[in-house]
Amino acid sequence: MLGVCLGVAALITIISIMNGLEGEIRSRMLSLASHATLAGTAEQLREWPALAQRARQVPGVIGVAPYVEMQGMAGRGMQLTGALIRGIDPAQEGQVSDIGRYMKVGALTDLQQGSQAIVLGAGLAYALQARVGDEITLLIPQSNDASAATNVNAALDLKPKVQTFTLVGIFEVAMQEHDNVLALVNMQDAAEFLGTGGAPTGLRLKFSDVFAAPDGVANIAATLKREGHGDFSRSDWSIENASYFRAVRIEKTMMALIMMLVVAVAAFNIVAALVMVVNEKRTDIAILRTLGLTPRGVVAVFLTQGVLIGWFGALLGVSLGLVVAYNVDVIVPFLEGLFQTHIFDPDVYYITEIPSEVRANQVWIIASVAMTLTFLSTIYPSIRGARTEPAEALRYE
Repeated sequence: MLGVCLGVAALITIISIMNGLEGEIRSRMLSLASHATLAGTAEQLREWPALAQRARQVPGVIGVAPYVEMQGMAGRGMQLTGALIRGIDPAQEGQVSDIGRYMKVGALTDLQQGSQAIVLGAGLAYALQARVGDEITLLIPQSNDASAATNVNAALDLKPKVQTFTLVGIFEVAMQEHDNVLALVNMQDAAEFLGTGGAPTGLRLKFSDVFAAPDGVANIAATLKREGHGDFSRSDWSIENASYFRAVRIEKTMMALIMMLVVAVAAFNIVAALVMVVNEKRTDIAILRTLGLTPRGVVAVFLTQGVLIGWFGALLGVSLGLVVAYNVDVIVPFLEGLFQTHIFDPDVYYITEIPSEVRANQVWIIASVAMTLTFLSTIYPSIRGARTEPAEALRYE
């Protein structure tokens, strides 16, 4: 019973913690990366306020903001590194991202149109050895040949376009994909730099349910196409960060299988225990059989015994697992204080507390599998007990 209990409790606790870590990674990724994006040509997005208003009318959309995005280089002095340059509208950016609460120095409102101001990620600022007030040089490739995208010779003739910005802020999200490469400027400044005539390169969308983003952005793109706005390329968080969440999902699956082996071992112990009981009680079984107990009745006796052990252990494990999973934030600090150690050292990890997220469907699946395994483990000993021959068992009594 204790074996089943500990196995189920450990499985629920571990899966809940991994759910919490997955949620923490997702929230940090989406703090700057929107739930979904629609990208198009400058002509399609010339009247972007009307497109944004149309997107807001779609059920589930709670935020829309324009953006200009380009690949380039950021430099200061002799330092030069690759950067993802994103132009944003400070007044609307809060609808689709939480960048404001990750600002270490400065504020998004400092990115005023025409100010040539720039905000860098902490990793990018460190690579450039830049501080607030320093001048940051941005370089992007540019070609006067409209066929550069398809003409190899024209593409090789690309020339850098250079512009200087003043560093007014630094943010830190604790995700290298953002902190080490992202540079934010005002959207109009970015549009002028890129040469889109003031038009953004796309719209960023936020949904009330992050898991509805893939289907939601597809529906919006299809709606805009039907209304004559042309084809928009679309993307969402599940595509842009697929490798991360695939890795987490595989790890969760493997951990679940490993921990389920603990439950399987406990179920095997039930088999061994019941087989020993059958061997010890052969005489009692034989006497009961002579008194009229049928083989089916013998099976029912041992099934009841095994199921009570297994199911009570599983339910006890579910209760224990839920108590631990819901109180990880209390239990972990107590253990860290007791043993004078840190599971996540603040000097090394950005996540200093162990998150936990209990999902009812997972708890139900774990409990069901544990109960099924313990029930199956009682079948063989029960049948073995039912096959006891009274005459053979009582021959030497």
